[in-house]
Amino acid sequence: MDFIKVVIYGIIEGITEFLPISSTGHLILLSRFLPLSPQSFENAFSVIIQLGAILSVLVLYFDRLNPFSKNKGRLKERSSEKSLSIKEHWEYRDFRTMRLIAKIIVGFLPAAVLGFLFDDLIDKYLFNNVTVALALTFYGIVIIVMESRKIREVKFETIDDIDMKSVVLIGCFQCLAMVPGTSRSAATIIGAMLLGCSRKSAAEFSFFLAIPTMLGATGLKIIKLGFAFSATQWMQIALGMAVSFAVAYGVIVKFMGYIKKHDFKIFGIYRIILGLTVLFVTFLAK
Repeated sequence: MDFIKVVIYGIIEGITEFLPISSTGHLILLSRFLPLSPQSFENAFSVIIQLGAILSVLVLYFDRLNPFSKNKGRLKERSSEKSLSIKEHWEYRDFRTMRLIAKIIVGFLPAAVLGFLFDDLIDKYLFNNVTVALALTFYGIVIIVMESRKIREVKFETIDDIDMKSVVLIGCFQCLAMVPGTSRSAATIIGAMLLGCSRKSAAEFSFFLAIPTMLGATGLKIIKLGFAFSATQWMQIALGMAVSFAVAYGVIVKFMGYIKKHDFKIFGIYRIILGLTVLFVTFLAK
């Protein structure tokens, strides 16, 4: 039965990790209906299986993130690049990748510091249905309001265009996701769009920021538990990661295709409906 639960956890994680609807919030709610035991393992498992979803980003964007890759595909040339020789073109691509990696590291730092300082307090006081429901509802409203603005200036069409000041601010927005139910993707995407990023660049940068953020969160959990998992628990973790990887891979591909023609309002509506439903059920149970 536990392995069936693990598969369900992996599916939910894969679907929700990169959509602005909060993977952590969904896993907390799921744990109320399909708990894993002991609870210390459940808490660690919910974080560690995110590595599977993160691996899907590394696979999908391997050439973009690997400065040594010689299979980077075509770069949409700007007018200033048309005169580049083949050698200069590749050197530009390598520089472009290193600059992206620098942005990812800088954007990750605010969450790294605050996560290290307040991880225990967050686990103790904020991992509950009411917090998740309120965060889901509030940021659902924020998404709808943001997308309802008739005029939104886009300053950064691609990740290459985003300046370091904006990267730091996006990293600060990511810290809001320490409150369960907020959604790391929602926080970074909303923040990036408010700063002038296009939907595509905001979504992609959110994917990339997830890599060090989730690696750090997972490492912190494992260190605190001292690798104290049984062989069966390690098997469950491996299965959960494999399922979340496969599902997240498909979700990212579909999501990037979706936002080319649509806005994020549907996710805001979903968040509000889910948040209000959870609040209703929670208070009804009391």
